[in-house]
Amino acid sequence: MAQDLLKTPLHGLHLELGARMVPFAGYEMPVQYAMGVMKEHLHTRAAAGLFDVSHMGQVLLTGADPSVDLERLVPQSITGLKPSRQRYAFFTNESGGIEDDIMVARREDHLYVVVNAACKAADIALMRAGLQESELVEITDRALLALQGPAAEAALSRIVPVAPMAFMEVGIFPSDFGELWISRSGYTGEDGFEISVPADHAEGFARALLDMEEVAPIGLGARDSLRLEAGLCLYGNDIDTTTDPVQASLTWAIQKTRRPGGAREGGFPGDSIILPKISDADDQEDRRRVGILPEGRAPMREHVQLFENEKDETPIGVVTSGAFGPTVGHPISMGYVPARLSAPGTRIWGEVRGKRMAAEIVSLPFRPSTYKR
Repeated sequence: MAQDLLKTPLHGLHLELGARMVPFAGYEMPVQYAMGVMKEHLHTRAAAGLFDVSHMGQVLLTGADPSVDLERLVPQSITGLKPSRQRYAFFTNESGGIEDDIMVARREDHLYVVVNAACKAADIALMRAGLQESELVEITDRALLALQGPAAEAALSRIVPVAPMAFMEVGIFPSDFGELWISRSGYTGEDGFEISVPADHAEGFARALLDMEEVAPIGLGARDSLRLEAGLCLYGNDIDTTTDPVQASLTWAIQKTRRPGGAREGGFPGDSIILPKISDADDQEDRRRVGILPEGRAPMREHVQLFENEKDETPIGVVTSGAFGPTVGHPISMGYVPARLSAPGTRIWGEVRGKRMAAEIVSLPFRPSTYKR
């Protein structure tokens, strides 16, 4: 029931702005505003969109060197992360599966970690159980907003001087809205920022941005289509505890130092499964996450079964995310197929409402990113 759902510090503002609210990861969240999903998506690509992502978890890891502790839980190089830099990472389990994907930033003498909302409690418990010499502090008095799009820099620069920041750089800025924790990152494929702001200043900060002509409020609907065009995974759909990083085409996120032959090879959950797969990534029957371009105008959405040939009875894969891509102008999907069918240009079939539809395997992303390198 709605009264049992958690609310972010911007809940009242969402209602004032006419948002349609839906349950999401235990919170009541805006799925769209009066502009509608299509226009919100296109506005973010053309100007700047403001997203409430306060449902996500924010954590500080402190101690003598928390990066050593965290590196035992993820296959990424955390000890090699330079100050004021952020890195995409993921927790793995002993079966090689992905427990959650996260963002890790090194700030002065501690780490700042952002985890997905649906996995927040499990991630915090996992870290507390695995940290040996570090302390975990859960942040509960701050909101988290994302400002995304080509006009994001100009808009945020009217409040704090973020123009010199590069992609995946982090910083702490004093402001009229309290201390802002800012990273130049996001999940839309656009240049932009994620901003942690004190909860009691969150509404004022959001209003200051929304008063700017180029900034509009954006809901979960457009956030999903934007990240899909960018070829980015949604945890619980495209990756989960049964999906390993090789299958998910995420080996780019595992630095060489943690791979076979690296200086800090292995030492994370599931390394005995993941590392051999990295060394022998040519297993043609293992599954791979791919981009899928359906023919025609009907989207192939989540759970659509995929077939190698039009008349086959046994599926060879499944769609994990699918929607209409407003920027690219046609339906787009991501899903899993055997590696032997994962080459761009391969023709496959999906079953939509009892009918077989042709589709083509394509390279990801569907739309090139515009990050500020």
